[in-house]
Formats: sequence, C-alpha cells, structure tokens
Amino acid sequence: MTRPAITQAMIDAYDEYTHLTLDRRGFMAKLTQLAGSGAAAAAIVPLLAANSAQAAMVAEDDSRVLGEDVAYPGSSGEMKGYFVRPAGAAVKLPTVIVVHENRGLNPHIRDVTRRLALEGFVALAPDFLSPLGGTPADEDKAREMFGQLAAEQVTADGIATIAFLASHEAGNGKVGAVGFCWGGGTVNDMAVASPDLAAAVAYYGRQPRAEDVEKIQAAILLHYAGLDERINAGIEAYRAALEAAGKTFEIHVYDGVNHAFNNDTSAARYDKAAADLAWERTVTFFKEKLA
Repeated sequence: MTRPAITQAMIDAYDEYTHLTLDRRGFMAKLTQLAGSGAAAAAIVPLLAANSAQAAMVAEDDSRVLGEDVAYPGSSGEMKGYFVRPAGAAVKLPTVIVVHENRGLNPHIRDVTRRLALEGFVALAPDFLSPLGGTPADEDKAREMFGQLAAEQVTADGIATIAFLASHEAGNGKVGAVGFCWGGGTVNDMAVASPDLAAAVAYYGRQPRAEDVEKIQAAILLHYAGLDERINAGIEAYRAALEAAGKTFEIHVYDGVNHAFNNDTSAARYDKAAADLAWERTVTFFKEKLA
C-alpha cells in the first residue's frame, strides 16, 4: 500500500489541533479538505499522531537497566513516575528528570527514560497528571486533562521532583531536567523556579517570561525545530534575556524539521538526523553539567 502524501499544511493542522484551539471535529474537517477525501484523511491521521505501538529503542525488560513505577511526595499529594537506573551501578550517578509531552507519561517517554539510564544517569519521568488520577490510556483524553492543571501546581510538583532526586540514595545530588513540547515549557518554568536545578534541556518548549530569566541558575540547552513557527516566535526574546542576564546557555535550531522531531513514534514529524544530533548534544551537556 502506498503511503499517503503528508504536506506541511497537514502537519500544521495537527499542531493546531494538539496545541491550540482546533477540536477534533474541526481538525478532521480541515484534514479531509487538505487530503481530498475522508478516506484519505483517515489514512493520514495515524501518520501524524504518535503511535505507541512502535517498537521501543530500549526494551522494557532490557537487562542493562532497572525500571520501576514509583510514588513520591508531590507539592500537595502523591506523585507517580517511572524510575530507571543502570543495572549494577557501583557509584552514585547524576540524575535527570524526563518531562513528558501533552499526552502524559506514555510508552514513548518511558523509553526515553530508559535511554538516559543507558547513558549512565538515574532518570525519573514524573506523571504530571498524577493530581488528576494519572495518565489515561486514551491520549485525546490525556490532552484534555492538561487544561485542568494549574501552572503553579505543575511548577510546584516539578520542584518537589527535583528535591526527591537530589536526596535519592542512587544519585550524586545533582539534578538535570529534559522536557519535550509541553514538557519543554515545564522545564523552562522549573529552571526559573528552582535554584537547585543544575541543567535544563528544553525541546521545542514554550519560553519563560523575559523578566523571569534572571532567576535561572541552571545551565540551559534549547532545541528548536526550524519549521515550528509557533514556538520559534519566542526564541529571540529568550536569547536576549539569557544574554542580558549572563546565563550559560546554548540554542540549536534544526532546519527543515517539525515540532516533535524527536518523537520516533510519529512517522510524519520524526527526523532521525535531527533527533540523533540533539540527543548527542543533550547527553554530552548533562555529562558536563551534572558530573
């Protein structure tokens, strides 16, 4: 079967649906118009959306890592998360928080957490939907739940997660955070709010307010997709604020790729070359800043 052609307009429509105000009915109507028929639109949707059935890069039962679901104190109640460490580690290791997209703690983010453990980190992926009962299996329902989260509680739960990892017996006391999409914006907010965060990596994430940037103590690494006009509109103001405040930071824009280029479960948007380069930079950055 020939794979349907995916246009930039279709990807933009999906981004509008997942991040802005377009509802599913409106998205399907727009996609049907772009694709030429309802049948073509139905064939294209799975290529635009993330597919959790895609094989993980690091299997859940990989003997090189030890992963478990955990609970720990949040800002106002119990937080749940996925905790992974290298198997057989004999020394205390740097720790990294992995912050999910606006689909919650799903199989892809669990896989990313295992990838970090293979690189020599103790990694924890919090479920920021814990106050609402946790991430549901239905990703559309999960997306709707994010609208019920208060920004202040998200940041407070992020700070609680930093505190949990900073004192964990497996860690060396230094904490970094990496986030994707919604999680990238959350990591930026955590960097503003917590002087205990040593390193922050945001993939195509919303920027903090310029007047808050001076509060950042963490070293910052920012990855952006060249075609992501919505998020990229805030890059220069963030860069100027970071420079004015004398912060340690790097900004990388990957030309010709889309928002969510790192998510290998999204066939239409994933870009292996950009994802591999960004990952290499991320791992090197954490190893330098969290040693």
